[in-house]
Amino acid sequence: MSLPLLVVDAANVIGSVPDGWWRDRAAAAERLRNSLVGVGEQGLSGFAEGPLEVVLVVEGKARHVQSIPGVRVVSATSSGDDAIVDVVRAEAPGRPTAVVTADRELRRRVTDLGASVLGPRSVR
Repeated sequence: MSLPLLVVDAANVIGSVPDGWWRDRAAAAERLRNSLVGVGEQGLSGFAEGPLEVVLVVEGKARHVQSIPGVRVVSATSSGDDAIVDVVRAEAPGRPTAVVTADRELRRRVTDLGASVLGPRSVR
């Protein structure tokens, strides 16, 4: 059986806290990626116990952030939202899936595919 899938909208989660992320978007994405390792191991309250498969979707200036053990990074070639929907469409069927974002339109798109949605604070 596949692990529960957690897909994280990097731009939305990073942008939810005014901590200077705009000075170095790639470094902010790397910090988020690193913090998600523990989430994958321990699970996420309101979603599932660990372990989880964690996918971080990056875009723009963070597009070159690499995967690390415990967090797979998907680099969007255009729209980050479209890349998230593609991941959910391809990988969610048959297993619990949650997307972390506050983007209303993206929330609608992924819930239409059967995923649940959590806000950015759930992983901060």
